[in-house]
Amino acid sequence: MRDSARRIGAMVVRYLYLYRGSWPRQLDIVYWPTMQMIMWGLVTQFFLTNSAWLAQAAGVLIAGALLWDVLFRGQLGLSVLFMEELYSRNLGHIFVSPLRPWELLASMTVISFLRAAIGLGVASGLAILLYRLSIFDLGLPLVAYFANLLVFGWAIGLMICGLLMRYGLGAESMAWVAIFAIQPICAIYYPVGTLPGWAQWLAWATPAAYVFEGTREVLRDGVFDLRLLAWAVVLNALYLAAGALVFLAFFREARRRGLLVQIGE
Repeated sequence: MRDSARRIGAMVVRYLYLYRGSWPRQLDIVYWPTMQMIMWGLVTQFFLTNSAWLAQAAGVLIAGALLWDVLFRGQLGLSVLFMEELYSRNLGHIFVSPLRPWELLASMTVISFLRAAIGLGVASGLAILLYRLSIFDLGLPLVAYFANLLVFGWAIGLMICGLLMRYGLGAESMAWVAIFAIQPICAIYYPVGTLPGWAQWLAWATPAAYVFEGTREVLRDGVFDLRLLAWAVVLNALYLAAGALVFLAFFREARRRGLLVQIGE
């Protein structure tokens, strides 16, 4: 176990050095969540003068935008790091070492967590300065919502990494297509009841819908619904297990077919 921790730590340090030496990577951490916050903050300011419902929960749109970015960054945190290994044709070298697949994934999840936490923190601080709205008003539920969205993003990211390993960089567009394909049914800015009946069933099959519904209840009514959180946790466990199985299945297939040393060419 100690050897695994050392290998994971070594990979984390490697990725941190990449970020330390690249200002575009550093800028990317805070750019998108900040732009999302600014855009929806302006929309909120407009609606505040035209909607009594939003006047009661002024932070709904900003909170939705910030938490959506946690899910988005959680998924990209795995997918983009994995694609960088493919771009540099480094995957074969990595797995020639004693590093195990789950150790590589563990190191990438650490970096993904740091990216999401820094991005959320900077954007939330600016929201307080610019709009006097704080996502931290959610209190302890914010920690639960953050964790669930991050884990859901990791589950999707694992599946994307598996596809990249099996089909190469020809599947890299899936890193963006997959996450935005589910965005409409995640009910980020509107209740699940707004969706058509058939789409509501799809929404309730995603952990994200329970998180965003719970966020609105806390902001609007001050009620933290533990049932919504419990459903999100259960679904996340299923999705994470499915993502891990997909990744490991494609990893075994790629190793059997010798694709690990060919990906990126």
